[in-house]
Amino acid sequence: ATLGVTDPFSCGIGGGGFMVIYLARDKRAITIDHRETAPASFTPRVFLEDGKPVDFDTLVASGASVGVPGTVRGWHEALARYGSMTFGQVLAPAIEVADKGYRVTEIFSHLTAQNERKFQLYAPTSALYLRNGKAVQPGSLIRNPGMAKAYREIAAGGVKAFYEGPMARAIVDAVNKPPVAPGKSVRAGRMSMADLANYEARIRPPLRTSYRGYEIIGMPLPSSGGATVAEALNILEGYDLRRMPRAQAEHLYLEASRLAFADRNAYLADPEYVDAPVAGILSKDYAAQRRRLIGQRAARNVAAGNPTSYQDDQSVPLTPRSARMQMENAHTTHLTVSDKDGNVVSYTFTIESWGGSGIVVPGYGFLLNNELTDFDFGGPHPNVPEAGKRPRSSMAPTIALKDGKPAFTIGSPGGSTIITTVLQTIFNHVDLGMPMDQAVNAPRLSERNGDATSIEPGFPGSEAARALERFGHRWEAAPEEIGAANALVFNPDGTVTAVSEGKRHGVGSALVQRRGH
Repeated sequence: ATLGVTDPFSCGIGGGGFMVIYLARDKRAITIDHRETAPASFTPRVFLEDGKPVDFDTLVASGASVGVPGTVRGWHEALARYGSMTFGQVLAPAIEVADKGYRVTEIFSHLTAQNERKFQLYAPTSALYLRNGKAVQPGSLIRNPGMAKAYREIAAGGVKAFYEGPMARAIVDAVNKPPVAPGKSVRAGRMSMADLANYEARIRPPLRTSYRGYEIIGMPLPSSGGATVAEALNILEGYDLRRMPRAQAEHLYLEASRLAFADRNAYLADPEYVDAPVAGILSKDYAAQRRRLIGQRAARNVAAGNPTSYQDDQSVPLTPRSARMQMENAHTTHLTVSDKDGNVVSYTFTIESWGGSGIVVPGYGFLLNNELTDFDFGGPHPNVPEAGKRPRSSMAPTIALKDGKPAFTIGSPGGSTIITTVLQTIFNHVDLGMPMDQAVNAPRLSERNGDATSIEPGFPGSEAARALERFGHRWEAAPEEIGAANALVFNPDGTVTAVSEGKRHGVGSALVQRRGH
């Protein structure tokens, strides 16, 4: 909740997310899907004008991109089912920070500057995060009494305070009549009070696959992260990667990722609207068939396979519709925690773009998402917009078990590069034998079935790059950072190591509570 105050451009109660939870006492895992949903007014053609897709950037900064937020409902489900504290207790620190204020960091100021044009569109956003129309400077104090008010109302009234009360009305009004600054205009949305009142989080069984003695537990649809990571790992499992030269192993990692993304892009979407062939995608036999397509040269834009024939239910085969990547923004937050009892949560949540839609809800101080831009704008495609549908996500909160006990967790922000970040970190740690801190901080290579692999600055021209170029790989500079992973490692002696990237703004910490307190 405090991240929603101090890191408001990437997460908060105006968005949604996915939790993977391991319950130590019961030795079982569950997931909570609190992804945003499309309003009931949505149709598959909502983002088309004269048969052509609406401009993406124009749509981002508008009420039309705002999905029904799910974060508060997701928190409620987690606390009510598995928690030991009340809403009031967990929100108290965030209320204090919102009331007293926090100092702007260089990163916060930089992100604000990147979003000046979007924030200038809206009067309440400008008032909160800009000074004379410009980004707040490092060291400035930001107080957010509106968000403190929102949290107090949720603490006192629970989920109804967010989804049915005056706060809900303020959200609907902000979407349908965006609070633009004088002389500005944006597209309006069409959200109703019923859309908010009817929102439900989903408790879903996790996706599972085995990998070299680990049980990998991931998020099911509508997040494509779990299935795509699992398919790529299943493909890689057929190779003895530890005995290979590193360049050859990394070539195979990139090609496995390419094949998994071809299937992800073609088939995966909200399971309540699309009968996606997930069982086939997770099949070890299907992975073996896909593995046979990998050669000694890098492929380009490979076709989706036919996973339907590898599952028992073949009654509703999907025809692959698209191998292209829908644009996704990389502005999300991931956290992973464990408690003294051995319970573990791997949690990714977001408002989509930096600053989401840019709309701060008047009087309540939180930004609304632009999550509906994660739909494919043009059909036919499994991920087209529909009433009540959840847009496909790439979030991949992951927990790995060994011998039935947590071994490590991993997750990341990063749009579609979340999947490759999680996959590469597992590959680095399990197959290349890197300690987790090295696995997390190694140079990123993100292959999502395109013409070239996205890479981080400094990689081109390196010995590792030249070695992979001999396999035919080509590079493109990533427009933004590729992931920002963090992890926990559960050591044999019972200690837990927290790992976060040194290159970015993650952090690891521990709360030590003395016995009897």
